[in-house]
Amino acid sequence: MLTTTRRDAILAELRDTGEVAVTRLAERFGVSTSTIRRDLNLLSRQGRLQRVRGGGSVEPEARPFEAVANDRAANRSRIGALAARLVADGDVVILDIGTTVAQVAHHLRGRRVTVVTASLAVVDELREDPVVELVLLGGVLRRSYRSFVGMLPEQALSQITADIAFLGTSGVRDDGSVLDTTSIEVPIKRAILSVSERRVLVADDDKFPGSGLLAVCGPEGIDTVVTSPTSSSPGLEVLKSRGTEVITE
Repeated sequence: MLTTTRRDAILAELRDTGEVAVTRLAERFGVSTSTIRRDLNLLSRQGRLQRVRGGGSVEPEARPFEAVANDRAANRSRIGALAARLVADGDVVILDIGTTVAQVAHHLRGRRVTVVTASLAVVDELREDPVVELVLLGGVLRRSYRSFVGMLPEQALSQITADIAFLGTSGVRDDGSVLDTTSIEVPIKRAILSVSERRVLVADDDKFPGSGLLAVCGPEGIDTVVTSPTSSSPGLEVLKSRGTEVITE
């Protein structure tokens, strides 16, 4: 079996079972366990699976981008408009993936800024704009959420310094920690935060507390939150107590 065919078959089995051991994969494909480990390590670096002790796993796919974008669309647009006001002409802006962040992009149309992103939704918002300079980070395409993941966007971000970044989230814990539901997105979010002078979280009130098991950063990692006037939770109060600016109008 060709190497690429074997790796595709590994992914197919992981999608069916959720998790599988190295020894079982080696027996199935008639190769050594070291070969399977190399396959799993490569697929993990590409963002196509999550390595676990003794094997690999594939997380359940989140709802498709288009389905999420239709939820609470008016609120997302309002938050995007508020957030875009924080951008000054000439800024280098990093835009995370996510439906609310895509609305920030929508409201940056016609602005003399540089936008850096791994989100195809952001690209769709700005691709025809003759004024915005658009920089697309490469990577492995995550089709369901229209984003690039893996090591390439992380490596590219390490070469960038941004004036401001806008981050999405799946939820904020009661201790103020910012969460995500997908492990392959977390390293990119952390890379965005590490290279940005001002770090802005855009989140509707359904993100307080929202959901998610993986912590992107603690409350100290966020400078500003742009949200709805109705947002309320212990996590939001913790952010305020730590000096985080909260903008609702």
